[in-house]
Amino acid sequence: MRLLPVAIAALIAASFVSAPAIADTDQLVANICDYVKSDDKSRLRKKMKESRVKLRNVYSGISCDGSSLLRTAYNSNANDVGEFIAKRLPSSDLATPEADGKTILDWAAANGHDGSPITTAIKERVGG
Repeated sequence: MRLLPVAIAALIAASFVSAPAIADTDQLVANICDYVKSDDKSRLRKKMKESRVKLRNVYSGISCDGSSLLRTAYNSNANDVGEFIAKRLPSSDLATPEADGKTILDWAAANGHDGSPITTAIKERVGG
């Protein structure tokens, strides 16, 4: 008989603990997207370090207005941040097709970003 009230109390306590984590995650993603769009590499690095998050672990889960971080960097002409991101990701992530089925290099070529410093950094990482 005592097990049911304890289980209910644990469930209620768990629901209160998880709610702030979601809000913090949404704020972190919003900050990361803002820093990428504004080409603010130092603030991006600081935010990642403060949050104890590694870019390679969260890259695939972050979307800025429906685009990946690298595509957002390309569209915002954020070359410093784009190079930083490209250098922090494993080559396997850079060679993996994104949601539309194109790799980042294929997308960059199709959108006129072949001469970008970001493209150069990605090619160095991928080996092509």
